[in-house]
Amino acid sequence: MEKNHIIELLPEYLDNLLNETQKKKVEAHLKDCKSCSQELDDLKILYKAFDEEGANKPSDEVRTNFFEQIELEKQNNTKVVSLDNASIQRKSKWTNNLLKIAASVALLIGAFFLGKEQQEQISGKEIAQLNDESQAFKQTAMLSLMGNKSASKRIQGVNFIEEFSEPDEAIVSALADRMLNDENTNVRRTAVEVLSEFTASETVKNSFIKALKTEKDPGIQITIIQVLGKIQEKKAAASMQYLLEQDDTQPYVKEELELVLPNII
Repeated sequence: MEKNHIIELLPEYLDNLLNETQKKKVEAHLKDCKSCSQELDDLKILYKAFDEEGANKPSDEVRTNFFEQIELEKQNNTKVVSLDNASIQRKSKWTNNLLKIAASVALLIGAFFLGKEQQEQISGKEIAQLNDESQAFKQTAMLSLMGNKSASKRIQGVNFIEEFSEPDEAIVSALADRMLNDENTNVRRTAVEVLSEFTASETVKNSFIKALKTEKDPGIQITIIQVLGKIQEKKAAASMQYLLEQDDTQPYVKEELELVLPNII
């Protein structure tokens, strides 16, 4: 008795299904075995919890799989004290208790993961919706500022592009319009500086090439020439040559053109 455990008999002991001889032997073993005593305490807590919460009847599949696991465990367990053959009635009640545990645990786990998955899906949709609304608000604010009568407000609108990791075509086109048509030199200069970060866009490259023929500020002209030279935009060669041939083009602008043109032709 001291070397063997009586874990298999504990449910029947709790259900008061053992005869007096078996009961006394179990109680004697519990006095000397901390492991079985702890197991008994755990079972008492588990029984109490299920009595309070109620039981759910498991499906036939759960019942079948659980019986297979119990049978396998019995075959592998070689250190269980056999005090007496349990009756069919006692085995049935013990089986029902185990099924209570298995079914309830399965239901609890299933409910937990189902609820968690649904919550994650809802949260993901809400976050995506908030992001879309935030982007739409930022775009509206930017376009509104760029259309303001105040040049300082328009510059604020141009710089607002920093709020966008990947500005869409509408924003890029609005910036290009400011660069090409704004009456204020500082607004146009700011637009050029901002757009120079997005030269992968065909809209940006084409707008820079167009600006070579329309922009009159030498500082802005040099900035555009340098940007197009850096990306070696061959389509800009004709516009650069046109600017080079104009009488009103400043000498230092022509010097910059003469440095860049050979590299893109």
